Amino acid sequence: MLRNSLRHRLIHCTTKATIKFNTSKAHQSNKPNLNTKQTQNTQLPISMDSLSIIFISLSLCVGAALVATFFTTPNKKRKLPPGPPLLSNFQWLTKSIFDLEPILRQLRSKYGPIFTIRRGPRTHIYISDHSLAHKALVEKGSAFSDRPPVPEASRILTSNQHNINTAGYGPLWRLLRRNLMSEILHPSKVKTFSQGREWVLKMLIEDLRRHADSGEPVFVAKSFQYAMFCLLLFMCFGQKLDESTVKKIKDIQRQLLARSPIFDALHFFPKIGKILFRGRWNALMEIRREQEELLLPLIRARKVRNQDRQDDNTFLFSYVDSLLDLELQEEGGRKLTEGEIVSLCSEFLNAGTDTTSTSLQWIMANLVKDPEIQQKLLYEIERVVGKEAEIVREEDLNAMPYLKAVIMEGLRRHPPGHFVLPHAVSEEVTFEGYVIPKDATINFLVAEMGWDEKVWKEAMAFKPERFLDGGEKVDITGSREIKMMPFGVGRRICPGLNLAMLHLEFFVANLVKEFEWKTVEGEEVDLTEKQEFTIVMKKPLKAKITARTM
Repeated sequence: MLRNSLRHRLIHCTTKATIKFNTSKAHQSNKPNLNTKQTQNTQLPISMDSLSIIFISLSLCVGAALVATFFTTPNKKRKLPPGPPLLSNFQWLTKSIFDLEPILRQLRSKYGPIFTIRRGPRTHIYISDHSLAHKALVEKGSAFSDRPPVPEASRILTSNQHNINTAGYGPLWRLLRRNLMSEILHPSKVKTFSQGREWVLKMLIEDLRRHADSGEPVFVAKSFQYAMFCLLLFMCFGQKLDESTVKKIKDIQRQLLARSPIFDALHFFPKIGKILFRGRWNALMEIRREQEELLLPLIRARKVRNQDRQDDNTFLFSYVDSLLDLELQEEGGRKLTEGEIVSLCSEFLNAGTDTTSTSLQWIMANLVKDPEIQQKLLYEIERVVGKEAEIVREEDLNAMPYLKAVIMEGLRRHPPGHFVLPHAVSEEVTFEGYVIPKDATINFLVAEMGWDEKVWKEAMAFKPERFLDGGEKVDITGSREIKMMPFGVGRRICPGLNLAMLHLEFFVANLVKEFEWKTVEGEEVDLTEKQEFTIVMKKPLKAKITARTM
């Protein structure tokens, strides 16, 4: 009934706006429209002013319809979590999720740990309390494990939600996630990529050593990012790609991430957005085309090599190999299309590169800022492997509790994302006395939980000791309780959690063993944040590094 009522109001308002607009144009021309057929076949140029009038008219109509619907809806059916008045929500239309965080903190102070805002046609519910997050994601995990419908732009990039992050909670999601977990991220499979990690580490250290030998300060962000991207490409395609190919793929993946905020305009009322923002839509399609041109040759070459893999002793089973083998039983046992494989490879590369390289930079920044912590970590490393060891090997990491504490503190204090990917409920549910509609988008404020002074003493300080014996008892999976959730929690927890922890421990340990990290003379490390695809340093880490003597 509500949908029909809203549709009726939208049609009525839009019709009135169209009549008014056409009448105004006829009045301006002072020429009566006597030839209907001629008018229909004549294409008049539409100015930007005209488009603005159409957009404003439609926006006002939509707003009026939403207001009318809101005020005619019985309260007992609309007991959503509290939030600002409906009319004030129109300001969210001009902001991306990246711009909202300061406002969300204010709303949390005013309305409490669970509140509602509306952005365009969707209802957004925010949860910022760790105990409420546990109730939703763990205790009621099956209900809160769905994903909201994705906008048209995202459907293009995910092949109609055929990837792990955006797939609805159901058979497809289970199949894709199980494939990744069992074929690539199982501990026995992760070990097969150890040669790739050592290759990338050697490449990174050689790059940094050139800077150390020159005596010049080094900006490490690009070096970290390139190294992690090479490693994820190795795991994805089972081979070391040449530098030119790596850079081309990296550039197109960066374009997708960097330009994602400008595609936000396509999310609200998509049919209108395609008309008003045709340039952005065309840019999106062009990026996708370029992405396929780069990845499809690698996928097809791998498909050919798979035919003889039983007789190839050098064959390394990779993520794309698992995707080529996969059959979608719920869809008649069909294979994944090439477009779907491109989307899954893109997801794998982005998810494993930016979050890890960002966390690596934050952790090293804190070690530069606090030499005492760096020295304690070096002492532990040398105690375990000795000063003469060439590298810290993966089997050495479990004997380094202080290293693990440094990594955990880095993830708590500087989570790579301040939000996990949005959740949705599979059916309307009641939660803490509020109705959570099926069509609502549910967001969890990750950073707020890790900085909660009620849970963490001196929450904004960087203190790895809090994770040692006698300190905080923290389960990063959140299955028992949530104190921090940088990887999410529950059924949708990041499948790459253990891989990310391994990469961070391995690279931090070796970077500290190989180099002494200092601040640049006359400068201080600035820990101010900036929102990009992940939460990065506003002023990227600049350090003076010196090779350690054996």
